[in-house]
Amino acid sequence: MTSTARRGLLRPLAARLFPPGPGGATQPYGVLPPLLVVLTFVSGLVDAVSYLGLDHVFVANMTGNVVFLGFALAGDRQLSAAASLLALSAFSLGAMAAGRLRRATEAARMFEPLMAVQAVLVSGALALTAGGAGRLAVIGLLALGMGLQNAVVHRLAVPDLTTTVLTRTLTALAADPWGPASVRRIVSVGALLLGALAGGLLTLRHGSRWALAAAVVLLAWVALTAYRAARPRRGR
Repeated sequence: MTSTARRGLLRPLAARLFPPGPGGATQPYGVLPPLLVVLTFVSGLVDAVSYLGLDHVFVANMTGNVVFLGFALAGDRQLSAAASLLALSAFSLGAMAAGRLRRATEAARMFEPLMAVQAVLVSGALALTAGGAGRLAVIGLLALGMGLQNAVVHRLAVPDLTTTVLTRTLTALAADPWGPASVRRIVSVGALLLGALAGGLLTLRHGSRWALAAAVVLLAWVALTAYRAARPRRGR
C-alpha cells in the first residue's frame, strides 16, 4: 500500500475524531489523531506485559506506580518498591531526554524519530525477555520508551488523546455535554482497554514475547506512517 493510500485511510479517521468546524475549517493535526489512538493501544499492551509479567508494575501508568510504591513501602510483599522506583526513574529520564530534544525542534518533527527510538527500546526489551534476562532491565527499557512517548505527545497537545492518562478523560466524558470530543474520549478509553485485553491474553496464554512483538510492529508502523505523511510538507 502506498503512503498516499495510507493517508487516504487515515485522514477520514482523523476527520471522525475531529469533525470540521462550523465554517468548514479542518483540524490542524493531520493524520496524528489515529496514530495516537494506536499508541494508546500500545500503552495497554506494554502495561499488560509489565503488570502481569514483571513484578506487578506499570511502565506507562505512572500514577499507578506512585500508588504501588506506597503500598510496597507499607509492606505489601506482592509489590516491588525497587521495580516501581525503576519504572518512575526510567520514565522520567525518557521524558527529560525528549524534552531537551524538542526545545529546539518542532514537536511534530520529533514525533516519528522518537517513535522509532521507542520501537528500538521495546525491541531491546523483547530481546532481553527472549534471552531470559532480569526483569528490571526489561522494565527500565519499556518505561524509558514510554517516557519518550509521553513527552512528545504532551508537546503535541492533541485534545483528549494523551495515550496513557485516562482519569481526566473519563471525568470529561461523564461531566461534559455530549459532542465531538466525547467520541475521541470513548475511542481513547476503548483503545487502552483493547490494548490491555490483547496484551493480557497474549501474556497469560503465550508469554510476554508476543505482546512485546506486537508493540514493536505497531510502533514501527506509527513511525513509518508519520514519516511518510510528513515528507510532502518537508519537501516544500
